[in-house]
Amino acid sequence: MADETATAAVQALSLQAGAASRDISPSKPTTLYGYPHVERVSTGVHDPLLATVIVLKNVYSTLVLASLDLLLIEPDFARQLRKSVATVVGCEESEVFIGCTHTHSGPVTSRLFGWQDDKSLPAPEPAYLELVSAQLVAAATAAAESVNPAELAWASADATGVGGNRLSQDGITDPECGILAIRSSHDHKMLAMAMNYGMHPTVMHEDSTLVSADFPFFTRLHIQEHLEAPIPIVYQTGPSGNQSPRRFVDSQTFEEAERLGRKLGAAVCSSLDEMAEEAWQGTAHLDGRISEVELPRNRILPLPVAERLLANCQEHYKKLQHDQAPRAEIRTAECTIFGAEGTVALARSEARGELDAKLRNYRLVEVQLLQIGEVCLIGLPGECFTEYGLEMKQRARRRTFVVSLVNGDLQGYIVTPEAADAGGYEATNAVFSPESGRILVDTALDLINRLHTAPQAN
Repeated sequence: MADETATAAVQALSLQAGAASRDISPSKPTTLYGYPHVERVSTGVHDPLLATVIVLKNVYSTLVLASLDLLLIEPDFARQLRKSVATVVGCEESEVFIGCTHTHSGPVTSRLFGWQDDKSLPAPEPAYLELVSAQLVAAATAAAESVNPAELAWASADATGVGGNRLSQDGITDPECGILAIRSSHDHKMLAMAMNYGMHPTVMHEDSTLVSADFPFFTRLHIQEHLEAPIPIVYQTGPSGNQSPRRFVDSQTFEEAERLGRKLGAAVCSSLDEMAEEAWQGTAHLDGRISEVELPRNRILPLPVAERLLANCQEHYKKLQHDQAPRAEIRTAECTIFGAEGTVALARSEARGELDAKLRNYRLVEVQLLQIGEVCLIGLPGECFTEYGLEMKQRARRRTFVVSLVNGDLQGYIVTPEAADAGGYEATNAVFSPESGRILVDTALDLINRLHTAPQAN
C-alpha cells in the first residue's frame, strides 16, 4: 500500500508542457516607445514582436510563463491580461506570470507621467492594446492545447560582455542568465525554453525607426538555429534599472544588436550542450503566489528646484560635448537630462494637485512567485536596480531568478540609496523611494519562505 501511495504521489507531480508564440507587431506605422522628445514613427518591421507563452501543469497546478516584446504595460492592463489568460487556460490568476522584454522599439503601451509634457508621445492606441490581449490569449490557448508529457531542467549561463552597469564602468552587474529548458519525455526533443537576463535591450536608439525586439531577437534566433528547431522562447528581463549595453557597443546598429544577441545566445547554447542527463526532471512541484505591498513615495521637488536641476544637467551635458568626452559618458549625461525633465513634469503635476490621482493605481503593487520544481521565479513590477535582484538570489533559501516588469510598471525606477544620493537619470526620475527596494526584497523572500516543499540551497 505504501508503494502504491508513493507511486500515485509521483504520478500526480508528472509534468506536462506546451508552448506557443503569436505576432504582436503593429500592422501600420506607429510611434515607437522608449525615448523622449523625438518624432519616431515606424517605417517598417525589422523583426516581429512576439507574445510567447509556456504552460506547465501537473495534477495539482497549472502555471503560465509569458513574455511580451514591449517596453512596459500599466498595472491595470497587466491584471486584465492575467485574468484573460487564467480564464482560457483554467488556472488561478496567481499562476499567470507575464513580463515584458523591455524593447525600446515597439508601440506605445502606457502613459509615463514624467513624459506627460512630451508632445511627440501619443497615448496608447486602444486597438493595439486589444491586439496584444487577443494575441496573448491566442498563444496561451494554443500552448494549453498542446500540452504533452515533458521534462524540465534548470541551468544558467555567463553573459559577461553583453552589457554591464551603465552608470559606472566598474559598477555592480549580474552576468547570470537563468535558463529553463523543456523537452518531450517521449523523444527528448526540445519543446520550449524560458530565459531571464538583466540587461536593457537598448542597442537601438531614437534614430532607428524599425520595429524590433532589439538584441533578444538575435538571442532567440541563435538558440533556435543551434537547436535546429523554431521552438518558442520566453525571454524575460531581470532587474536592470542600471544596466545596459551602453559601454559594450561601438554603434547603435542592428549589426551590434546581432553581435550582442548572438553572444548571449552562444552562452545559453553552451550551457544547454553541457547539461547533464540527470538534470532533467519528469516531475515538478508547481505553485504560484502574489503578495500586495504599498511602496513609499519619493518627495517631489518644488518646481523652481526641479527647473534648476534641469538647467544644471543641461550645462553639464554641453560641457562634456565641448570637451569631447567618451561617447558613453555623453549619453549618460544626456539621459540625466531626460530624468531631470521628468522631474520637472512631476513637479508641475504635483503643483497642480494632479499627481495623487494619477498614482491611484500604484497605491498597492504586486510581487509574484512561481515555484517550478525546486527553483523559484520572483516577479517584480517596474525597473529595479540590479543590486536588489542580486540580494534576493543571495539570501533566498532556494535557487531563485528574478524578473522585472511583471504585473506592470512603477512610473520609473527603484534605485539604491547610494544612487539616490548621487542623482542621475534613474534617481531623478523615480516616483518611489529607495526604501521600496527593501520592501520588495523582504516581500519576495517571505513568499519563498512560505513554500512547503523542502528547500534547495543556491
